[in-house]
Amino acid sequence: MNLRRRLKSHTDVYSHSLNDIMFFLLLFFLIASTMATPSVLKLLLPNAQTGIQAVKHPVVISLTADGRFAVNQTIVTKDQLEQTLLAEINGQQDPTALLKVDKSVPWENVVFLLDVGNKNKVKMVAATSLTKYQEQ
Repeated sequence: MNLRRRLKSHTDVYSHSLNDIMFFLLLFFLIASTMATPSVLKLLLPNAQTGIQAVKHPVVISLTADGRFAVNQTIVTKDQLEQTLLAEINGQQDPTALLKVDKSVPWENVVFLLDVGNKNKVKMVAATSLTKYQEQ
């Protein structure tokens, strides 16, 4: 006759109440996240007030490696650049200029172009080009 007791113990984890706790935590974080106002950038998203699309033709300003300026393929001097640019953007609501500058041009000339655009409230966009790697 074997009178020994069995020493098996059953370990149970009661997880029924964890569901309720997780639900309340989820609610808490959802409510807390809507109440928080983080300091983020305010973005001005575009909106369509009319169904008509405006076609924009930017003015192309070129600056070659030897320091020659051109506005829409018309060669101008540095002094004539601002007057020619103003003549080209005359009547445009939101003028845009596309800058095509050679990579060997000193930054002094590029800053001059940006200053002319800033002074006349013209958006300046730098045109970049990718050169393919060529084996030599």
